[in-house]
Amino acid sequence: MSMEWRIYSRSVIFVLITAVQELYYGAEVVVQFSANKGLFCELNHLPVPLDEGVVRAIEGKMRQIVAEDRSLVKRSMSREEAVQLFKSSMQIEKANLISALDREKVSVYSCGNYIDYLYGKLRPSTGELGHFELDYEPPGLLLRMPSQYTYAELEIPRRVPQPKFSQTLAESKEWAKILQCRYVTDLNRANRQGRIGEVIRVSEALQEKTIARIADHIAGHRGRLRLILIAGPSSSGKTSFAHRLRVQLLVNGLQPVSISMDDYFRNREDTPRNAVGEYDYECLGALDTELFNEHMLALLKGETVDLPHYNFLTGISERGKGRHLMVGHDQPIIVEGIHGLNEKLSEQVPRECKYKIYISALTPLNIDAHNRIPTTSARLLRRLVRDSQFRGARALKTLHQWAAVREGEEKYIFPFQEEADFMFNSALIYELGILKRYAEPLLETVPPEVPEYELARSLLDFCQYFDAITDEDEVPNNSILREFIGKSVFFK
Repeated sequence: MSMEWRIYSRSVIFVLITAVQELYYGAEVVVQFSANKGLFCELNHLPVPLDEGVVRAIEGKMRQIVAEDRSLVKRSMSREEAVQLFKSSMQIEKANLISALDREKVSVYSCGNYIDYLYGKLRPSTGELGHFELDYEPPGLLLRMPSQYTYAELEIPRRVPQPKFSQTLAESKEWAKILQCRYVTDLNRANRQGRIGEVIRVSEALQEKTIARIADHIAGHRGRLRLILIAGPSSSGKTSFAHRLRVQLLVNGLQPVSISMDDYFRNREDTPRNAVGEYDYECLGALDTELFNEHMLALLKGETVDLPHYNFLTGISERGKGRHLMVGHDQPIIVEGIHGLNEKLSEQVPRECKYKIYISALTPLNIDAHNRIPTTSARLLRRLVRDSQFRGARALKTLHQWAAVREGEEKYIFPFQEEADFMFNSALIYELGILKRYAEPLLETVPPEVPEYELARSLLDFCQYFDAITDEDEVPNNSILREFIGKSVFFK
């Protein structure tokens, strides 16, 4: 289903780009990021100001293209021919990217007179692509389509404003401009010209500056902001972030303490089960929230608490084997876990005492103007490499688990992201060039007879657009990326 959904969404994007070209020849659609339950796009070089009327005109042209049931014609051509085609249409970044591919033939699609290269399969025609909505979303537009989870019913998710998330994504694009790496070709060029070390150092400095800013804010409210709750999806780098935040809080003269949310798991036999009867360790009910609240309130009052210890082998919450803890009146307590943003986790602690941080890897790079890099693909590559390096897991196992991981994120993390007081972007603009060298051999081991093979091949195709970055020693030992590739100062 996931692959069918990707083909559908890619085809609708092609209809949008075609409609803009037919209405405003020479205008450029820049596909940016997912937000507000849709895909945010900017329009450059429009001959008229973008407003509600222009968006309605574009939507009308898209509906017309769907009604005409135009064929989306696939044509194979030589790499050199494709390069010349896109140079002639002034799509220079696309031409440069195709010229670097290690293949003799490439496939392009046409809709009417418009031709493009969309890095994946499209539907054969436009007739069944009418399930979309187009919203005016200054300074661009929002394209809403059925999601991966509503595709079977062709249900279009309701628009949900996510101002904090959108602002964080927009800021990540500003970082890409600072680094002069808006597209993959920019990153590859920096690598080939020997400038990748500087890109790495500036990327890391941008993150460190942001972490320092968070710590400064907490320190500026010492004595009030006591419970620091950190949450985010899989492979977002939560643990490394928590360590780095602790260091910056120490710089500010604070003495933070860290508590593992995992130690508040209920006994295995008391854990809720999911629809197929398996223990559901992802749901909030798997945690002893009553005990967690009791302990946090006691700590904030200056009382001593006997922290629990969860034994993952026996499935028992062991008392008396944890640690005794008492904190001072201005010591922050750092707690990391997937439910940190859910107010029900810590509902007895006054909201004004809490500072919630959402962390995710929101990739600022695009492949080119029409083809973004999905955040989920970047996180999956992180997880593949980490699971192989430190958990002894083969790529097939990680790929098999990914759908369940994503389902859990949709239920327990993403709905609460706007509850965050601060959103931190853990993506590093150079990281895919580093991860490529680790991920490709792992993905090659997935056999063609398993259902996960198609996902493995799509990730391998994705990796080919990046030049391998071999200057790994340039990556500092406190980098979030080190959590996945090794040699992190925080993981001995």
